[in-house]
Amino acid sequence: MKIFVAGASGAIGGHIVTQLVARGHEVVGTTRSAARADALRALGAEPAVVDALDPESVADAMAKAEPEVVVHQLTALSGPVNMRRMKEMAAATNRLRTQGTDHLVAAARAVGVRRFVAQSNAMWMERAAGPVVDENGRLEPHPPADAEEGVAALRHLEDSVTGITWADGIAIRYGCFYGPGTGISSAPDAVFAGQIRRRQFPVIGSGAGIWSLVHIADAASATVAAVERGRPGIYHVADDDPAPVSEWLPYLSRALGAKPPRRIPGWLVGAVAGRAAVDMMTRAPGITSEKAKRELDWAPRYASWRTGFTQGLE
Repeated sequence: MKIFVAGASGAIGGHIVTQLVARGHEVVGTTRSAARADALRALGAEPAVVDALDPESVADAMAKAEPEVVVHQLTALSGPVNMRRMKEMAAATNRLRTQGTDHLVAAARAVGVRRFVAQSNAMWMERAAGPVVDENGRLEPHPPADAEEGVAALRHLEDSVTGITWADGIAIRYGCFYGPGTGISSAPDAVFAGQIRRRQFPVIGSGAGIWSLVHIADAASATVAAVERGRPGIYHVADDDPAPVSEWLPYLSRALGAKPPRRIPGWLVGAVAGRAAVDMMTRAPGITSEKAKRELDWAPRYASWRTGFTQGLE
């Protein structure tokens, strides 16, 4: 098939492009930067420099590509991380999940795309739904004030994509990414791994929040499966080992050769950094990927972060 990957130069985008090309698909991959075009060519994709917040830029690129499938992986979650920068990245990502989604959906409809697969996020599943939730779960209806815009953007993306009537609209709620190209890897510039080594990524409060993690290559393979045979609706994609932060974060620290993470009271972090971080560390539920296994014939190579952290970070 001919596939249009929006955000092809991002953390998961490159893995998706590589796997699609290996399976014989023709890929057009978008990037915001002309400097990244050669890297996309090296992966086997035809690059397209696109401003996802400009509807004409998106429409022109889509019309030239004439794809059968669109894969929406647009975020602005890359580069150095500090409090000011995090707010900027979050705001930019929210725009890509709202305006960017709208532009992609409109352009896809205009060229007759028959399947639209988009990136959502499982970190904000409803807190009262249980320790582990499936696709029947909803996004948290009452998030902390500093997370409201982000959760609303995810809700807009999911509603827009799964509400498509003229094609198969699929939203994938991924667990937390780790592995090559992400912030949790063995690369010297991996942001979160660096913070963990410097003991700047603490366990907040009880650390009882349940996180589902997924190796980036496994997330990409599930996306490729959704491209090839997914049904309209939502899929959860993570490994088989949801675990509290207080369990997986110390394990990751050991895998990176770092000292154990510090523990900081939730009230202190909430006062300095806002309630969203505290909420994710203490109240988040995990997800189950049984639907993806059943319908997509998919299974993660790294069924647990325990193996992934020791074998899959390079």
